[in-house]
Amino acid sequence: MTVSLAALKQDDANARMAVLKEQVRGRLRSQVALANRCWFQVGGPADWLFIPEDAEDLERFLQLRPRELPLFVLGVGSNLLVRDGGIEGVVVRLGRGFAGMDVLPSTNDGQRHIKVGAAALDLNVAQFAREHGIGGLEFLSGIPGTIGGALFMNAGAYGREIKDVLVEAIALDPQGQRHRLTPEQLGFTYRHSSLPEGWIFTEAVLQGEPAAVDDIAARMHKIAEDRAAAQPIKARTGGSTFTNPPGHKAWQLVDAAGCRGLTIGGAQVSEKHANFLLNTGTATAAELEALGEEVRRRVKETSGIELQWEIKRIGRVHSSELSVQES
Repeated sequence: MTVSLAALKQDDANARMAVLKEQVRGRLRSQVALANRCWFQVGGPADWLFIPEDAEDLERFLQLRPRELPLFVLGVGSNLLVRDGGIEGVVVRLGRGFAGMDVLPSTNDGQRHIKVGAAALDLNVAQFAREHGIGGLEFLSGIPGTIGGALFMNAGAYGREIKDVLVEAIALDPQGQRHRLTPEQLGFTYRHSSLPEGWIFTEAVLQGEPAAVDDIAARMHKIAEDRAAAQPIKARTGGSTFTNPPGHKAWQLVDAAGCRGLTIGGAQVSEKHANFLLNTGTATAAELEALGEEVRRRVKETSGIELQWEIKRIGRVHSSELSVQES
């Protein structure tokens, strides 16, 4: 029997990962299901999943890990489509050790700062700021996901983006080196930062301004009402599917192309908001991606505009996925 060099290298890397289990404090496991960790609730397993205890544990892991294995950072999977073949290499997911929040001393200009872990949920950060009378962060309550994900894609809602409130962020590079980054260094643009793949945010400092708790609560309540009225927030979805092209709203283009309610298998374009894809209960990742591509094709055909995915799609193409895409 002939064994390929690639297979030998993979076996060697997996053997070293098994040894690495004894050298880190966090949980390191192989062949871990990811569907139950993502909002779409679809997709194959991670070859390896590492949940570090804290930043020091993560640094050690990054320094010792086999470099030939790809590295991917998973938040709460709110804006992610994992393909049916699963994710090759190592998936890192930050846990409770990265979800802390603290109020920092007030600055001379009156601004209020909070330090938050990258695994802190955006909603929890908005609520924490409200409890301490810090305004300007209410928009985070309308963004599903974590601060780390918000930083990586410059997430925004209701007229504000993370770049508008970021003071600085801490990130580890793939070799485990720590970097302190300013908003200018992160090169924020619409739904994008310049942070390379494989880097991992661990914490950030955000700024707001003193405000009455009742006023902050009222603004957050209005955001919650607006989301519930306009978006399928209780469905198996991944948030906004496509970015808004300059001068246009993605949902209007999708609607004008006749795609509202369109289905492929168990995947559907939401009837409530045309820029949301839904898993109606039986969808595969292949069906969801194929539906998104069909929407893009129809929008291009009717408007001449090529929609760009906002949802991140990652993982191996499964044989069943190819059959759906080719049908």
